[in-house]
Amino acid sequence: MTDLVTTEIDDAGIALVTFNRPERLNTMTAELLDAAHDAFAALADDEAVKVVILTGAGRAFCAGGDLSMGPGGAVTGDLRGEEAALRLRKYMETSAYLHTMPAVTIAAINGACAGAGLSWACAADLRFAAEGARFNVAFRDAGLSGDFGGTWSLPRIIGFGRAREKYLLSKPFDAAEALRIGLVSETCPAEGLLDRAYEVARELAGSAPIALRMIKQNLIDSECTTFEQALDREAVRHAHCSETIDAAEAAAAFVAKRRPVFIGE
Repeated sequence: MTDLVTTEIDDAGIALVTFNRPERLNTMTAELLDAAHDAFAALADDEAVKVVILTGAGRAFCAGGDLSMGPGGAVTGDLRGEEAALRLRKYMETSAYLHTMPAVTIAAINGACAGAGLSWACAADLRFAAEGARFNVAFRDAGLSGDFGGTWSLPRIIGFGRAREKYLLSKPFDAAEALRIGLVSETCPAEGLLDRAYEVARELAGSAPIALRMIKQNLIDSECTTFEQALDREAVRHAHCSETIDAAEAAAAFVAKRRPVFIGE
């Protein structure tokens, strides 16, 4: 059977993760989620990986759960109640990996992006979309309340009022609206989407690795700390970065008007 989630890592430390169930719009099944969980966990533990790009095979990014297998059946099977919730919670760790792994995560949204697939995209650090991509929260129409962290992440990206609108009214929207409301950073023709994602990924991968990881950690901490706590943690990390070889190289390169060469030390 074809791998449901594939991972390719290049010499620059950029990983490309592809959801590979195109005949069903890359919708989630237990098997696909097991593969995604293993792939994301491995990338989170790989210090050589600096950027992770997510995309989908065919004409979809990920259209959420596979409703053809019944309400929740693709994920929880015959389980009910607490047992079903526990299994779902395990699979929802995929969103946590995307949000908190040291590498910067980029969702390259090539097509349909709905339900839990939209939650995955929202868990990433950055989002780029093909001009023909279509979005929908879609949970209300499926008789479901929402999972994979979307009710936490979407309001923090587009604002609480707009997120309530998307969840409660459940209206599909296009890439132009996604750009207008700040859900995605850019749109581009479908044929250039991965090229643009890799362009950004290479820029990020060329950064000082320690500083890049600590920038992301500062942003993660800001979601659950007071301003004073954020100042304390920023101070410790910034001071650490200032003592690195990479920081000295950046200063020297600035004076010499050349590009810095970072070594991750």
